[in-house]
Amino acid sequence: MHATVLNILPLRQDRFSSMEKETVYTPSEKVRIVTAASLFDGHDAAINIMRRIMQRSGCEVIHLGHDRSVDEVVNCAIQEDAQAIAMTSYQGGHMEYFKYMKDLLDERGASHIRIFGGGGGTILPEEIKELHAHGIERIYHPDDGRSMGLQGMINDLVQRSDFKTVESAESVANEFLTLKTENVQSIARCITAAELDPEGFRAAFRSVHKKIPAVPVLGITGTGGAGKSSMVDELVRRFLAAFPSKRIGLISVDPSKRKTGGALLGDRIRMNAINSERVYMRSLATRQSNLALSKHVSEGLDVLRVSGFDLIILETSGIGQSDTEIMDHSDVALYIMTPEFGAATQLEKIDMLDFADVVAINKTDKRGALDAIRDVRKQFKRNHDLWDATDEDLPIVGTIASQFNDPGTNQLFGMLMNQLTERTEASLSVEVQSIANQSEKVFVIPPKRTRYLSEIAEQIRHYNDWVQRQAEVAGQLQALHTAQSLLGQGADGAVAEKAKEVQLDLDPKVLEWLEQWPELRARYEAEVYTYQVRGRDIHVDTHSKSLSHLDIPKIATPSLSGWRDLTIWGLQENLPGYFPYAAGIYPFKRQGEDPARMFAGEGGPERTNKRFHYVSQGMPAKRLSTAFDSVTLYGRDPDRRPDIYGKVGNSGVSICSLDDAKKLYSGFDLCDPSTSVSMTINGPAPIMLAFFLNAAVDQHCEKYILEHTLEAEVEKVLRTKWDDKGLQRPAYDTELPEGHNGLGLMLLGCTGDEVISSDIYTKLKEEALKQVRGTVQADILKEDQAQNTCIFSTEFALRLMGDVQESFIQRSIRNFYSVSISGYHIAEAGANPITQLAFTLSNGFTYVEYYLSRGMDLNEFGPNLSFFFSNGIDPEYAVIGRVARRIWAKAMREKYGASSRAQMLKYHIQTSGRSLHAQEIDFNDIRTTLQALYAIYDNCNSLHTNAYDEAITTPTEHSVRRAMAIQLIINKELGLTKNENPLQGSFIIEALTDLVEEAVLTEFDRITERGGVIGAMETMYQRSRIQEESLHYETLKHTGEFPIIGVNTFLAKNGSPTLTPGEVIRAETEEKESQLAQVERMHNGYANESEQAIQRVKEAAVAGENVFESLMECAKCCTLGQLSEALFEVGGAYRRNM
Repeated sequence: MHATVLNILPLRQDRFSSMEKETVYTPSEKVRIVTAASLFDGHDAAINIMRRIMQRSGCEVIHLGHDRSVDEVVNCAIQEDAQAIAMTSYQGGHMEYFKYMKDLLDERGASHIRIFGGGGGTILPEEIKELHAHGIERIYHPDDGRSMGLQGMINDLVQRSDFKTVESAESVANEFLTLKTENVQSIARCITAAELDPEGFRAAFRSVHKKIPAVPVLGITGTGGAGKSSMVDELVRRFLAAFPSKRIGLISVDPSKRKTGGALLGDRIRMNAINSERVYMRSLATRQSNLALSKHVSEGLDVLRVSGFDLIILETSGIGQSDTEIMDHSDVALYIMTPEFGAATQLEKIDMLDFADVVAINKTDKRGALDAIRDVRKQFKRNHDLWDATDEDLPIVGTIASQFNDPGTNQLFGMLMNQLTERTEASLSVEVQSIANQSEKVFVIPPKRTRYLSEIAEQIRHYNDWVQRQAEVAGQLQALHTAQSLLGQGADGAVAEKAKEVQLDLDPKVLEWLEQWPELRARYEAEVYTYQVRGRDIHVDTHSKSLSHLDIPKIATPSLSGWRDLTIWGLQENLPGYFPYAAGIYPFKRQGEDPARMFAGEGGPERTNKRFHYVSQGMPAKRLSTAFDSVTLYGRDPDRRPDIYGKVGNSGVSICSLDDAKKLYSGFDLCDPSTSVSMTINGPAPIMLAFFLNAAVDQHCEKYILEHTLEAEVEKVLRTKWDDKGLQRPAYDTELPEGHNGLGLMLLGCTGDEVISSDIYTKLKEEALKQVRGTVQADILKEDQAQNTCIFSTEFALRLMGDVQESFIQRSIRNFYSVSISGYHIAEAGANPITQLAFTLSNGFTYVEYYLSRGMDLNEFGPNLSFFFSNGIDPEYAVIGRVARRIWAKAMREKYGASSRAQMLKYHIQTSGRSLHAQEIDFNDIRTTLQALYAIYDNCNSLHTNAYDEAITTPTEHSVRRAMAIQLIINKELGLTKNENPLQGSFIIEALTDLVEEAVLTEFDRITERGGVIGAMETMYQRSRIQEESLHYETLKHTGEFPIIGVNTFLAKNGSPTLTPGEVIRAETEEKESQLAQVERMHNGYANESEQAIQRVKEAAVAGENVFESLMECAKCCTLGQLSEALFEVGGAYRRNM
């Protein structure tokens, strides 16, 4: 699905109406709502907007963020004693997801919790009826948004949730005796009763529990934004690992808004460790107490003590300098601060430095951290009269909680557990790591290089200024030469002397180009133009015949004769294939290879393989673009659990093993230069890439086996591996589609190295990897900034990308892109074209800096980088490719000194999914055609045109053919595309190019001010910008100020409602079952091998070796989920943010 995730937002019918303030329903009870995006769904923009409006309406919102399983959401709702759950679901599988949620709530005795949901146009009207009949309270459709308004929908949701979950303390008196760690609902209801009626609850509770058991309480407080929630998560993770049989309870307090009474209870979103049966967590709002703690905390702690937890953690809301209330409730108090407290004298004002038992200075990767630790130690000594204490004796620890397995956090955990053991009767002692193992940031970009974007901007501006100066000099020199020519014999010697003097200021290469320009222009006007690619002569006809028998030039050269204008044109534009590549990176388009990509992804590998053969039939080049289902995108195996099962094979193809990859691309020669494969996958990209490359290698081995008649050896291996063990062999489960020659299926169930001798296999592997063409997206930076399929910690994900690139260099893989640096998903999340371009290029330069810091050669990895942009219909999209090429080339040559091949930016365009509207969907093809025209005129390297019905469903075969026909008609029939540089020479294009280039450079400076791309990500700068721009667009669409035909103006007589698709593409049950069988087959058939392989992957990661090299081997016997789990253990899981 590529339709905008915000299309649930309402559209006003009257484009000229003002945005009158809508009435807000204020609940009479304290309404608590759990909000999240569904499992394997990174589209969290809409639910973020919704939960903000709920807070503004006076609700307490427990926000979980994206990618949340039914079990996580239900557990949270029960533990938090919420009245409602509000979900968005855009990735398919919604029927199973919502039904499973209702069933699980009923099963756990929480049927009173109401479920609300929305998914744009992806949840069909008949499906909504079915879900309502199953007990889902309300699923909102885009037409509801249009009729009710956004606030109206939230009003409806809040009103339906405005009831008490507990009437009074007396109503839960029977549950006081049933309190135990397993009885989550009783714990939750008792805490709610304490909040509603503290005095009555205290009296009733104490009458039953006259003696409250002693349970150690760790109090955690600190400044807002110090990383308390992340630290709590890390401490809980270590507690669960250190004490396998103990249970832990958490109470986390966040402030209520005095104005509305609403609250954002946002600590859970940062936590990965709490979804365990041994953990209970409750979020409390301060509810007007204006303190760091709720006034009901002591009763909540008593409930947890009676319930039998082994440790309780109490976390306060962010405090200033004076609040020490945490001391009244805790046995050991931890104060968390950051190095950014200002002058050292500010430490004298912090009360907690007098009272805290342990001080953690978190985020010690920030500038000035060592000075901060020194100053805090000094102040701590003063406050406690510890003048003779050594630094090692002080309970002050530097930590980086956001870093996986941080040594400082390990030390802090040991210190806290041992203090709790000393002060209470609990047995929680652990070994404390030495202070020598203090936190040390693993930097993606070395600190001394954080100005790289501004350095690039300065270098490009310097180049542009130099061009203007050279142009002026060239113009003067030509004028002097003209004067000499006109005056002839009568020319004054001073003119010649001045010409010599001026010529000294002109770059010799510029002068040489100007003098050779007439000859170069003549070469383009000749019938055949010859140029070289990698030492090979390429001969190209320079003209094509029109139906009117005119010779249409493929490259139109400028008719400029003035050296000033020619200098500017040559240095800023130039001919296609020449620096700075504004008009394209090749002198001429490749013959017989249109930029069209064949896009597919649905069901199992067989169905998508069939679609690939269908859309590529008769095409000289096979350019296959693969969409994966969300289970695969998040690195998991298909499973029978309903919230996973529903998503298997929906909105993409299900691939969980090497055999799946072999079937997916079977019948296409992956080593043929005319075959290119693009895989849109990010988090588990290294694993999927290992599957794909092994599939290519085994195809190459298959050709060798056929050539040397070794089929009997294959049969022998398969019989031993599968038949003799009573296991079913892997197979292609359907008939081969038309055009399929069977290539790639012989070695299903085994690999080439099991059949062929190791030396021949090694040789064939080297050959295959050097020949394979395509790209894997793998761009983890944009995932964190926009639509999110991050699964591993950011640092570890970047390390894996670096390992892939190092492997590519070692193996001389030159025709496959190790990353497709994507702006598409940034644009789809709501960014405008300049922000898309600036963020994407800045991410690209971040990879350059990171790879350079790992010691890689720019000229070796530069050609393995590619880009991926979205094309809308804003004016800036007309020049997005040429500006990208120009900035990249200038930076690579002028700043980094890269070779010409590394200077060439290769990019793929996908037409905007955001401009696919669920109303008047036929009009979508018109928008797509205009966007494709932009892309083709701008010489994109490849192009994918979206199907018009993707706004409401997975595209059908018919709509995919229509989408491909758009670009085929442009390329084959539109006469102007016979010319390959139609944008050059246009005044508006030149003006837009300069405007957009400077806007991008200005954005580079803004990012630098925030510490570069990684620093800006830590403060969520990119995410905030994208959401602001998304809301700006939605607001203009809502008011009608931005007219959209068939959406907010030029409506049909029926009001242009959201359309229901005539054909709904969903994965078949047989396909799901086939994928489940494949997982089981792999687990059974490779039980011993996979265990050893997984251990090798972990060892490689811990030892700092190249993890991708180990994945290449382990992919032969492990499933996607197994390998992802192994990498989670050694690299850490991604930590969500708000």
